[in-house]
Amino acid sequence: MPRDFTTNSPEETIALGRELASQLDPPKIVILRGDLGAGKTTLVKGIVEGFHAASQDDVTSPTFTLIHEYRGASATLYHIDLYRIDTLRELETLGLDDLMTENSVLLIEWGEKFVPFQRERNAEIAIERVSENQRKIRLIADV
Repeated sequence: MPRDFTTNSPEETIALGRELASQLDPPKIVILRGDLGAGKTTLVKGIVEGFHAASQDDVTSPTFTLIHEYRGASATLYHIDLYRIDTLRELETLGLDDLMTENSVLLIEWGEKFVPFQRERNAEIAIERVSENQRKIRLIADV
């Protein structure tokens, strides 16, 4: 059953991410949907903090590095950005299957581009930019 949230600032989006972290017990594959600038990385800042894996200031977009790893006591989080990945062959070279362990959470931006993630995902978080600071966020979880 989908859950809908509205945030009115980046700080509220980060706080929501901290709250959502408690619902993302590993192992999980989470697709993060939203246009460029919607706030996907901002939400991930809160999720990573919620797992005590890093502070929000240490979480940055993996647009060019493709994968950032954050290790917490209860889980290892992988923040993955597939915006620049266009083919299944390119996707396979990333070795994402190797990241899926019993204590990992894969937070995948642009994962909806690839059918395997649409099938295998445990949760999807869609973020819609309403105004400069306001976001509508929908969590769909298969938990």
